[in-house]
Amino acid sequence: MHRFVIHGITRTRKRPSTWVPCEYIFGHKDLKTCKNWFERLMACINNEGNRPKNLMVFVHPLCGKGRGVRNWDTVAPLFDRAKIKTKVIVTERAGHAYDTLASLSDIELKALDGVVAVGGDGLFNEILNGILSSRYKASYPPTPEGFGYFESDENCEEQIRNGLNCSVRTPDSASTTFPGNSSKCDDHEPLLSTSQPTVLEIPSQNPSKEPCTGDQDHLVSFPNDWFRLGIIPSGSTDAIVLSTTGERDPVTSALLIILGRRMSLDIAQVVRWKSSPTAEVLPTVRYAASFAGYGFYGEVIRESENYRWMGPARYDFSGTMVFLKHRSYEAKVAFLEIPNTNSLTASADDVTGAQPLQSRHKKSRKIICRTNCFVCKEASTSGQNSEDEITDSSRKICENPKWVWSEGRFLSVGAAVISCRNERAPDGLVADAHLSDGFLHLLLIRDCPLPLYLWHLTQFTKKGSDPLSFKFVEHHKTPAFTFISSHDESVWNLDGEIFQACEVSVQACRGLVNLFASGPEV
Repeated sequence: MHRFVIHGITRTRKRPSTWVPCEYIFGHKDLKTCKNWFERLMACINNEGNRPKNLMVFVHPLCGKGRGVRNWDTVAPLFDRAKIKTKVIVTERAGHAYDTLASLSDIELKALDGVVAVGGDGLFNEILNGILSSRYKASYPPTPEGFGYFESDENCEEQIRNGLNCSVRTPDSASTTFPGNSSKCDDHEPLLSTSQPTVLEIPSQNPSKEPCTGDQDHLVSFPNDWFRLGIIPSGSTDAIVLSTTGERDPVTSALLIILGRRMSLDIAQVVRWKSSPTAEVLPTVRYAASFAGYGFYGEVIRESENYRWMGPARYDFSGTMVFLKHRSYEAKVAFLEIPNTNSLTASADDVTGAQPLQSRHKKSRKIICRTNCFVCKEASTSGQNSEDEITDSSRKICENPKWVWSEGRFLSVGAAVISCRNERAPDGLVADAHLSDGFLHLLLIRDCPLPLYLWHLTQFTKKGSDPLSFKFVEHHKTPAFTFISSHDESVWNLDGEIFQACEVSVQACRGLVNLFASGPEV
């Protein structure tokens, strides 16, 4: 009997969303018949255009106490069986993946079908910025000083709705169009752009290679149908993987990559105008795939850098220390209010600080993002509207009626691009955040008594709870917002990476990148 083996996948009974490899053995007495079957099956597989053939893989050797290397050793044979060529690079320092991707020529990048991160959200953020910062051209969101001074003509209003790119007049009457500022950034951080903001190019770190500039014949466009990013989870939280696949399982993620699954993912473009109140205005662009947070979330990341030797437990330890300090920060936030979207805050009637779920007036039904999500496909926000309004006197309409102020002392200011699920927060920060609807979820946590803040934080650990129902919490669904702090007391947390800034503007870039994923299963 002549035999051949087909490698396939199946689902486990206990966890249907988890994929595992399996083998099917076929045989026939006639060798020619076996060969015929084998050749036809290989022809069918090779004709599947979605399947990758060449991948660049970055392995973080220290993430999750060395899980990166172990997880790659586990899944590497799967890529060999699928006849996928992998160029594996074990990172040696912070910014290694960023420098490598930023220095690749377009021809080298086009030879790949995608880039895979074997690590956590931080490594994925490094890869994301390494590709986008040198190749993606996008209009800047409005400056913090200029968002309330838009010209009132209809053309500018239309531009605001479509791309947030129009002429703004700052308070000192200086008229500027963004992008277009020719100032160069003098930052020396490994993940920051060091070129003009219009093109967002990064000079090559390798003298033997040409940097990716606008003079080349074909700049790599983003997004496109063939190039995707992937993650094999090995980090401390792996929020991106849990939000896009529903499983923190390296084998499941590897099989999704091998089969060539594809879905679009929103990306937050973060423009830092000032790193400190006294700094000059030097725009610097970064991108985030899951979360951007200031205050509590930034301090936890900054504090945790001192305890990396503790592994994932450093976040619990650092979070406890920052929580007990209970610091609030003076800031001013303006967000773009779009009709027919959620702009949720709790009612101020409840003196306890929490609003019971049953008392919510016309509370909208949450539509969770799943595989083949119709909200992401159609960018529809119907069924998610709410008539709840905030009555805080510090919130006032700016000169442009689409922009709304919110100012005061905040424990944290955060923007979730996706739900940000993790093992400690099964529903994430925003349970019904979608992966590709073009919106950010702005979370403003005002200063409040320590016990109430603890109550709010503990709600994230309970599945089915509503941690955003407290009266000191503002929740706004918006495509863009801008932030001003008169002090440099805290830092921003971008996908687990520290970003020093006191004035930033953030906008959602809908479906900017393609991911090797299909969304969480039902």
